[in-house]
Order: sequence, then structure tokens, then C-alpha cells
Amino acid sequence: MKPHLLTFFCELPFVPLRELFATPGVIDDLVALGAGVSLGLLDLGPERADVVRQLNSKGIPVTAWLLLPESEGYWFNARNLAQATARYDAFRAWTAEHGLEWHSVGLDIEPDIHELRQVLELGWRGLPGLLPRLKRGGRITEARDGYRALVERIRADGYRVDTYQFPFIVDERQSRSTLIQRVSGVLDLPADREVLMLYTSFVRPHGPALLWSYGPGAPSIAVGITGGGVELPGAHAVPPLDWAELSRDLRLAVRWTHDLHVFSLEGCVRQGFLSRLRTFDWDAPVDPPSVKARRVDAVRRVLRGVLRTSALMLR
Repeated sequence: MKPHLLTFFCELPFVPLRELFATPGVIDDLVALGAGVSLGLLDLGPERADVVRQLNSKGIPVTAWLLLPESEGYWFNARNLAQATARYDAFRAWTAEHGLEWHSVGLDIEPDIHELRQVLELGWRGLPGLLPRLKRGGRITEARDGYRALVERIRADGYRVDTYQFPFIVDERQSRSTLIQRVSGVLDLPADREVLMLYTSFVRPHGPALLWSYGPGAPSIAVGITGGGVELPGAHAVPPLDWAELSRDLRLAVRWTHDLHVFSLEGCVRQGFLSRLRTFDWDAPVDPPSVKARRVDAVRRVLRGVLRTSALMLR
């Protein structure tokens, strides 16, 4: 069954962004699909506002995907509440100045981009440096309270709030733990729609099993990556999803939710996927990765056991 809403992430600087939406067929394909765009706000300039107005004029739902300069961590996390709040204030002023319309506001909850790059570069060698973070319980509580207040502000301004989360936040929540949040700086925040980022391209060949394990109960699922995104160590060695992989992931995900996201729009356009989705057979058979999913479930049970133990030790 076709999803009720299909949203494409788009994370581009202005010049390639303008070129993307000037590409023949892109706007028409989005309209035909009834699809939305979660637009990464890398800047709040008049040129990006022009793109938003273009999408508004075509009736394409646009989510304001709030981002920070890389110097401030790029994504929202426990360390940059003040910067995130200031960014929202600037976004409100920019929106009013240019008369922009938004379907929702998206908060991308991920570690500080500099810390993430360092962890990816060091691997296990960086583990000892993370241990002092276990004492961050008070900081996590304070940051979470501050972000909850920001969420309420956004709602009071009339916007629905989306959060983009790594799937392990589900295990953390179920275990009533804050271990992962303390170490990584991510936060478990309430939202009107939580989008789990289940990007199978990064975990081949186990990606479909991960999707199958975390899919049940997910309000919205993001699949990918078809190309694009920020530069991270080792990311260049991970090939984007091909058409067969994207088709598989979409057909698996729609079994669990009819609210789907795809990362990214620019990757789909570059590979010629966007127009192909107009005639996509959502009901075509796909083999459930049941055996591998049971292995993922077993790993998750162990993880939740560790997290429950940490919840008792880190009170």
C-alpha cells in the first residue's frame, strides 16, 4: 500500500540547491508523488527563502529541518541548547520576513559533528576518552528540560515538531536509561512525530534486518542513503543505495508505517530514482529478513540488559 506521506530530506548549500530544483521534472515528480521535502536550513538567506516559496507555490509540504553551523555542532544535542534556541529565534524572524509556510519543524538529534568525526577516526582507541561522560547525568537532565521547553515554544507558534533519531534511542527509552545519552550527547525528546533513521547503506549486509527489527511501532521511518549528506570519515567508502536496495527498504518499511522519509532527494535525482517512484509498485513481494532480524533482536536484548543495569548504577 502506498504511504500516506513520503518526505525527502534535502541537505544542500544554496547553489546546488537552486540547481536541483531547476532540474526539469523534479518539481513535477514531487507534485505527482504528493511528496514533501525536509529542507536542511544550512543558511537563512534570501536565496533559500526563494526555494521555499517555490515549493510553497506548488503545494509541496516543506519541513524546516533546523541545523547549526558546524562550529556549533551542526546537529542538536546536549551541548548546544543555547545555540539551538538562538537558531530557532533566527528562523522565526527569517520566516516572517519572507512570508514562508511550513508543514512542520524538524529537530535533528545527533552527536556534535566534531566529536562524531573524532570517534569515527579513532574507533575503539577513543573509548577511554568517553568514560568521563558517564557523570553527565545532571547535564543531560538540564539539556533535555531545555529542549522540551523549546519544543513547546515551537508548538505554541503553530508548528508540528518532528525529531530525527538514531534507532538505539528506542532501546534506551525502553530501558529507562541515560547511558547512551550521556556518552553521545543525543537526547530522548518528546515530539509530534519521531522519525527513526534506519539507513541500511551503512550496515550492509545486515541493513534489512535492522529495519525489520526497529520498524514495528515506529511512527515514521527514514530509509537511505541514496547519496549526499555531510562528510564523515569512512563515509566515502560506503556506496549509496541502488534502486533494488531502495525498493526493498521502501517495501519493508511501509509494512510498519505509512509515513516514510528518504535520504536524500538529491541522491534520488542524481540516480534517476525520483521519476521511477511515480510508477513504483508498493505491493510487490519482498522477502522479510526474518532470520537475520532475530539475530538483531538478540543483540538488542543484550543491549537493553546493559542499559537497564546502567540505569541502576548511574542514578
